[in-house]
Amino acid sequence: MRALTLNAESKTASVQEVAKPQPGPGEVLIKVHSVALNPVDALYVFNPIGATGRVVGADFSGTVVESTTPAIKTGQRVAGLVQGANSLNDRPGAFAEYAVSPADLVWAVPDEMTLDQAAAISLCALTAAQALFFRLGLPSPFEWEGKKPKTDTFPAELTFFVYGASTSVGMYAAQLLQFGCEANGISLRLIGTASKKHFDMLKAAPYGYDTLIDYRNPDWAEQVRSAAGADGVGYGIDCISEGETVKKVLGALRQGGKLAVVRSLEGGAWSPEGVDLDSLMYGAVWEGLGVDIAYENLTVPATEKTRSFAVAFYRWLSGAAGFEANPVRLMPGGLDRIVPDGFALLGSGSMDDRAKGRAEEWMRPVSGEKLVYRV
Repeated sequence: MRALTLNAESKTASVQEVAKPQPGPGEVLIKVHSVALNPVDALYVFNPIGATGRVVGADFSGTVVESTTPAIKTGQRVAGLVQGANSLNDRPGAFAEYAVSPADLVWAVPDEMTLDQAAAISLCALTAAQALFFRLGLPSPFEWEGKKPKTDTFPAELTFFVYGASTSVGMYAAQLLQFGCEANGISLRLIGTASKKHFDMLKAAPYGYDTLIDYRNPDWAEQVRSAAGADGVGYGIDCISEGETVKKVLGALRQGGKLAVVRSLEGGAWSPEGVDLDSLMYGAVWEGLGVDIAYENLTVPATEKTRSFAVAFYRWLSGAAGFEANPVRLMPGGLDRIVPDGFALLGSGSMDDRAKGRAEEWMRPVSGEKLVYRV
C-alpha cells in the first residue's frame, strides 16, 4: 500500500510503498478514505522521535474491509485514531491506504455524516472529553465503568470558560458541555475567547456560546470575570497552553477554580511561573489507546481506566444524534501533498508566516477549521 512514512534523519516524510497491515485478534482492517491533520503530526515529523519508516498520522475515517470480531462488520463506515510516529513505540499511523485499529476504539459514522467530516473528530473530541469528564469530572452524557461523575456536587448552573474557542478542541468542548449539561438537567453558561470573525459561528448551534471575547483584547481576563458574575468561573480549558496562557487563564477563574490544559509542563510549552499547579488537570490523549506512550525522556504508562473511558466515549459517539463535525477544509492532492501543503500550514511560526508566499486558495491561514485529505 502507499503510506506517508517518516524519514527521521532528514526530518521529513514522503509517500512510500509499504506492507499492508494485518489485523490481529480483536482488531479491524480499515480501507482509509480520509485523514485529518493535527499539529502533533507535523511536530513529530519536523522534530522526529520515531524511527525512519514509521507511518505517520493519527485521525482517519474509512470502511472496514476485514474484521476479527463479530462486533464490527465488514462494510461498516468507521472513524478513529492511532498513534503513528508520535511515540517511540513501533505502531503504524493512519496516513496510508489501510489502517489497523482495535475494534472497540473505532466508532460508527452515522449516515448523515460524510467520511471527510468524520475524520476530523476522533483525536480532538477525545481530548476534549477526557479533559471535561474524565479529569475535571464535569457532568457527562455517557457512563464509563458503570458510572458518571456525581452531578449533585454541581450548582444548577455551570459556568465554564474556553480559551481558544475556535480551536478544534475548543469547539468540541463546547458541544460536549452542551450534551453533558442537558443530559444531567444542569444549565450551562459558556464563555470563550476567539477571533471576532468566528463569533457568529460560535454563538450558533451546536456550540451555543453565551459570551465571546476577542482574545486580542489585553483585558480579556477581566472581561471573563465580569461576564461570569458574582460566582465567577469554576472550570475552564486552555486549548492553547503555551507561554503565559496557563497563568492568564487561571487568573480569569475564581479562587480554587480548576483548569484543563492540553500540553504538558514537561514539554516546556508553557511557563510554570506564578501558576498553582494543583489547579491544573493534564493527560495525553494517547492514554485512551491503552498502551504505554514513550517520548524522549518521558513514558506515560497505560491505564485501563483511560482506555475504558475512550471505549465508552466512542460508543457514545456512534449513537450521539446531533453531534456535529467541526468545519472541514478539504485539501487537494491526497497523501502526496500532506507535507508540502498541510504541514506547511501547521508548522512553526506565527499563523500569518506559515506557508507565506503561497497564493493557492487552499493555502490560506488555518482558523476555525480542520485540514482533511482524501486518501
